[in-house]
Amino acid sequence: MTTNFNKLLETFHGYLAGVDSALVRDAVARIAWDMPARSLDPHPLACVGHLDRAVELAPPDAKPLVRLVADQRNDLRWGQTYSEADFGKAFIDNYGWLEVLGMRGHFANDAVAAGLLILGPDIVYPDHHHVAEEIYIPLTGGTEWRMGEGGFHVRGAGEVIHHASNVNHAMRTGREPLLALYIWRGGPLAAKSTITGTVAQGRA
Repeated sequence: MTTNFNKLLETFHGYLAGVDSALVRDAVARIAWDMPARSLDPHPLACVGHLDRAVELAPPDAKPLVRLVADQRNDLRWGQTYSEADFGKAFIDNYGWLEVLGMRGHFANDAVAAGLLILGPDIVYPDHHHVAEEIYIPLTGGTEWRMGEGGFHVRGAGEVIHHASNVNHAMRTGREPLLALYIWRGGPLAAKSTITGTVAQGRA
């Protein structure tokens, strides 16, 4: 099967266009969707093994996008911002992102970055922050999210989660993996986050 990258962008855009959120509508409207494609070598990671379960967990409106990414996972360029030295082997083996559009993505965009994040089960993405504003939409439910000084709260698939510039936030998966769509804008699009929380994995 030959990967149709235009179909990936079209399906990604189509899902976002159906999200009932003023914040998301504004973000989508500000993206110039007629973007040049990049020729990127595939770079699958261990975390893409969680995509089969993500297809099962995704709600009906997200399922076409999740299934497309799962079917073409080995033709896409997955990345990691961190290394084993940062968070340990358990995290790295269960973490990765796919930048659909952005400075490093399959489609070139210098103003916004958007794609998908994978976290495997029982993984803590510790408190961190970055200059860029971030919008998350979980495509699987059950993950606990924290923002600022608040506690962890389970967020459902399809909820819109907004992290303003330099606001601390963290995620903690449970028995199921997380697949989440993200949009970064208004700051350095390829910057490494500032980690402020503990990197210990698991539920002590």
